[in-house]
Amino acid sequence: MLVNKNTYQEIGKDLNQKNVTLVAVSKTKPVEAIQELYELGQRDFGENYVQELIDKQSKMPSDIRWHFIGHLQSNKVKYIAPFVHLIHGVDSYKLLKEINKQGEKQGRVIDVLMQIHIAQEETKFGLDSKELEEVITQSGIDQLKNVRIRGLMGMASFSDDQTLVRREFQYLRSLFNKYNSNLPMFTILSMGMSGDYQLAVEEGSTMVRIGSLLFGARNYQQ
Repeated sequence: MLVNKNTYQEIGKDLNQKNVTLVAVSKTKPVEAIQELYELGQRDFGENYVQELIDKQSKMPSDIRWHFIGHLQSNKVKYIAPFVHLIHGVDSYKLLKEINKQGEKQGRVIDVLMQIHIAQEETKFGLDSKELEEVITQSGIDQLKNVRIRGLMGMASFSDDQTLVRREFQYLRSLFNKYNSNLPMFTILSMGMSGDYQLAVEEGSTMVRIGSLLFGARNYQQ
């Protein structure tokens, strides 16, 4: 068995009752592990690397909803544009325009989340509140008909300080609330991972990204 079946069912049941979407983070994991979760009913899977996502998508059932959760370079958008369900990490207007361009070529509207930097670590990507407002109010954004901003995503500090993590989630929720009343499709607040998803759900997350709790620790030597 390549997945923690009991853990998946417990987490899945809890999140389902709270109307929170579970994205199973399958990066570096074999397609056999994804298949095990798929057979248990899981349909949303998250990948960090474009080539790995392309390879897995070609081998797996067509009804899987693939989420790209890594840092996406503009020149790589075209490779996932035909099938990606949701891009989680948009952090510039330039990237938004490129996604729109590739969506137009594919004849589809691509859903995205704007990534907000909420953590203490400088290594994490994302916009601040001013940059987010500049993107959302950008002149010409209404002309981007093939990309749709569905909400926000953010990653809290990697810390045991729950007060800090909760405060970061509360900040992201406040930004989400600022925009979701005026944007009808702005309904997704993606925050929370294996170590802090319960806290994130308490603070209003509608989508969590969980990997190690489901698949076990990753082997980056593979």
